[in-house]
Amino acid sequence: MTNETAPVEPTAQHLFQPARVGALDLPNRLVMPPMSRNRAPRGVPTPLMAEYYAQRASAGLIIAEASSPSQVGYTYPNIPGLFTDSQVDGWRGVTGAVHANGGRIFLQIEHGGRIGHPDTSGLIPMAPSAIALPGYIHTPNGHGEPPVPHPMTTAQIRATIDDFTAAARNALRAGADGVEVHSANGYLLNQFLATSTNHRTDEYGGSIANRIRFVVEAVEAVAAAIGPERTGLRLSPGNPHNGIDMDDADQLFPALLDALAPLGLAYLHLAYASPTPLFAALRRSWQGILIANPSNPEAPEADPIPADGGLAAAARIMDAGADLVAIGRPFIANPDLVERLRTGAPVNPLRTDLPLYGGGAEGYTDYPTLLSLESAEA
Repeated sequence: MTNETAPVEPTAQHLFQPARVGALDLPNRLVMPPMSRNRAPRGVPTPLMAEYYAQRASAGLIIAEASSPSQVGYTYPNIPGLFTDSQVDGWRGVTGAVHANGGRIFLQIEHGGRIGHPDTSGLIPMAPSAIALPGYIHTPNGHGEPPVPHPMTTAQIRATIDDFTAAARNALRAGADGVEVHSANGYLLNQFLATSTNHRTDEYGGSIANRIRFVVEAVEAVAAAIGPERTGLRLSPGNPHNGIDMDDADQLFPALLDALAPLGLAYLHLAYASPTPLFAALRRSWQGILIANPSNPEAPEADPIPADGGLAAAARIMDAGADLVAIGRPFIANPDLVERLRTGAPVNPLRTDLPLYGGGAEGYTDYPTLLSLESAEA
């Protein structure tokens, strides 16, 4: 197969240089970010998931899809977990397959908070305050009305921190290289940060110092349990997803980073990043490794993968100060995305005729690589 290749700009070329994150040496700076695909029945990762991640092991780092630390933390149907032995065994198959292919993998820990439903978890969700998610929520029975969550007691907050630390230990027991604590995109930890979802009047609500407390305590506990060099944190400043509204993001996020800076975490991962004044302020506040998951204005509505595979957006966010770049949907459609971007080869489009969430191998592990296309044409 013959592909026309385009020259890689100098900034983008930096993506293919080695980096060190925590205790890991990475061959390149392209990160596969966490993307739920809803293929873990009963929360147990499957051999099909192991195949999917192993196909993408050329990424500098894989951050696997969100895993719940507890039954009440489940968000949507067929999300993996990290709190039972069978789930740990399932993840061990995934991490083993990635490592066998030369890759590195962190597992993400996500508690849904108010983003949950009894039809999925069997439990009423918990959240900072009794404020339901606006709109609808996906359940095993289709679109459901979000329940009003139970406001968490102090004891439940502490128990949830214990769940995060147990899940982190389970991730290492499963062979993962580390974990990412999910405090972005409107899930539980993000709900404590936002004034729209946190109406508490105790030590976990009100002031910025109080609203960041749960996140700080959870990250401190995880880092103490497994080591800060194996612990990352994901944030999404300015992202209104899942009903999040923050009127003091410019003050809150720098304060949060200042509180976490002494820990020496492996990385900070910013979702929906763009070169804004807030991004610049956070880059100044954070002296450690910064992974940015950039927005892609070049992505067409019909196929949310830009023709360049996200290279221009990656270059922009690296120019703004990111050390590594997380590129999402292009990794779904291109198992060998690193090689395609490095050589300027064309990228596969996303198969929008197939659901992203749920299903089997089709649209999951059957995207072609350059090598397979060349073999087919030989």
